[in-house]
Amino acid sequence: MTTISIQGLGKRFGSSAAVRDISLEVPSGAFVVLLGPSGCGKTTTLRMLAGLDEPTSGVIRFGDRVVADGGSAYSLPPEKRHLGMVFQSYALWPHMTVRQNIEWPLSVAGWSRAERTARVDEVLASLEITQLADRSPAQVSGGQQQRVAIARTIAPRPEVVLFDEPLSNLDARLRVETRAELGRVHRENDATSVYVTHDQVEALALATHIAVMNDGRVEQFGTPAELLERPATAFVASFLGSPPAVLLSGHADAGSFVHRGVPIAAVPAGSSPAHAMYRPQDVMLDPEGTFPFEIVESTPAAGVHLVTGHVGSGHEQRDRITVVSDRSAMPGEATRLRLPDVPAALFHAEGGRL
Repeated sequence: MTTISIQGLGKRFGSSAAVRDISLEVPSGAFVVLLGPSGCGKTTTLRMLAGLDEPTSGVIRFGDRVVADGGSAYSLPPEKRHLGMVFQSYALWPHMTVRQNIEWPLSVAGWSRAERTARVDEVLASLEITQLADRSPAQVSGGQQQRVAIARTIAPRPEVVLFDEPLSNLDARLRVETRAELGRVHRENDATSVYVTHDQVEALALATHIAVMNDGRVEQFGTPAELLERPATAFVASFLGSPPAVLLSGHADAGSFVHRGVPIAAVPAGSSPAHAMYRPQDVMLDPEGTFPFEIVESTPAAGVHLVTGHVGSGHEQRDRITVVSDRSAMPGEATRLRLPDVPAALFHAEGGRL
């Protein structure tokens, strides 16, 4: 198994910085998800790991090998990095059968015919597509094509496997099924995996570690539990979780955090928080609560309801939040919110945790 070390990684396109000073240490055998909104730099980071883009600055190592160094303009070609990549578009050769698609990289790598046959049979069975071996890609479904693409990628036993939003073209049911297969395949192989997605459910289901990215930077890197339990920034708190944490904007005044003119929590002396964080299950819908709450939607989920709405009233700028409730609510309904006495965290104006 191979570690991945990223130190000071940056990528500029002209005057625009797509990736800014990223440093990560990925343990061998980890399944790391680069998670973030569109345009945050996660795909550019993956392309630099793959050797498809050259870094402007910083160093990438696979184990003890330097595979890219922006300072010296060195970049090892993709075919020499001992990696595999699964694309969003499957990228199967239409003129080859499923078996031939999987066998082709082994043939290029110089495997003997007997070795190729044994390995192809092994990965076909592992991904439960043995019955598709003699069909062309056009004769199998989208979900099956993605399994073929995964089989082709892992067949040469790469040290590193990269995934570029591989499930985004599948419908909801196939996404869940294929996601489970990806997790199982990762556990059965020794490769270190890096996976790009904007879907946090996907990330939380698959990852051993998550790097939450925003505006070209890594806001926080850690296990899913670490990120959910102790988000390092207001962005991580607002982005990760289903639903994410409740963030209320405000300011410090006379030792209290004030939201919409109401003191709601004590703050440390000398601090200037701009956001208070609460767990969505701890914020109650209560007609006698402190703040007006206009409901936008209510979604049933595993015996509870995820109720989304706006805090405040009138035409003022209002925080949009989602809380977990034991009762349903109607869009357009007006109620109020009751907050816990102590917030789960406070964040300053620059986003960091106090």
